[in-house]
Amino acid sequence: MKNIYYLFLSVMVAIAFTSCNNEWEDEQYVHTVSFKANPNSQGVTEAYVRYKPGGVVRYDLPMILSGSTMNNQNLTVKVDLDPDTLAALNKEIYGHREELYFVQLDKKYYDMPETIEFPVGECATTFPIDFKLSGELDQADKFVLPLQIVDNPSLGYQANPRKHYRRAMMRLTPFNDYSGTYDAAQYKIYIDSDTSTPLTISSTRAFVVDERTVFIYAGVRDIDYLDRKLYKIFIEFAEDKEDKRLKIYTDNPNIELNVDAQSPAYYTMIDEMDELKPYLKKVYIMINLKYSFVDYTTIPGQKIKYTVDGSLAMQRNLNTLIPDEDQQIQW
Repeated sequence: MKNIYYLFLSVMVAIAFTSCNNEWEDEQYVHTVSFKANPNSQGVTEAYVRYKPGGVVRYDLPMILSGSTMNNQNLTVKVDLDPDTLAALNKEIYGHREELYFVQLDKKYYDMPETIEFPVGECATTFPIDFKLSGELDQADKFVLPLQIVDNPSLGYQANPRKHYRRAMMRLTPFNDYSGTYDAAQYKIYIDSDTSTPLTISSTRAFVVDERTVFIYAGVRDIDYLDRKLYKIFIEFAEDKEDKRLKIYTDNPNIELNVDAQSPAYYTMIDEMDELKPYLKKVYIMINLKYSFVDYTTIPGQKIKYTVDGSLAMQRNLNTLIPDEDQQIQW
């Protein structure tokens, strides 16, 4: 009986020693490939690129290989378009209002590779997309480049099963020195010169036309109005930045745009370094406008005159420690 006891004890000790290994050196999870493209409330990721007329601008989309160990092989990951997810996203957000849908970016406006490499020992890389910006790209349309990581077991990787990691709905957002979201607290919109009860909006967005021109929507309109393309107000900044005068015009004579000659449009632009964060540069832009226009589409056959008077203000923060301009701006 005693010998049986010792034999049993020896077997247990042997099992204990054989089961003790460096399990932390083994992969604890599954190696999956993901985009690093956090979506906003509309399910798209803003791809900010500096506008360059007639030029090509590269956007590097980060990609990550997850897991608890380093990559031990060369991985070739395939990336493709995902129009089905874009169609589902449009239906989910806008229902049957197709005039508001995100528009898939045409192939002539970008170049991208079919695959990307994860070298041995690397768990992060970037997927290069070369955007071709031109005046043909009307920012009144919501251009999106829908991407997905394609599962390919033969190449030795697995795409992340979560949709916001496996897919990236890249909303093309060109920028220049003057584009962005402006505070409109001092922007008053009057109906038929009634100065007693102005309409107000909290903010308005200035979209890129070229390197010195942006456009906003007249009055209270924004990008979710069905007739927005008819009410674009273009603001052109002088080539000489010492000249603070603005040129205001429209491409639709039917709105009868009239700029007040007694109150010419102008802007101010100053910058300063943050007192507490010496690496942070703050740029302040204020645009002063006074113009009138006619709304001829809200009520068919009837014109409603609006007068807009006030200022738009924007603060742009730049982290000067970051060399890439699209990344240093704190959007």
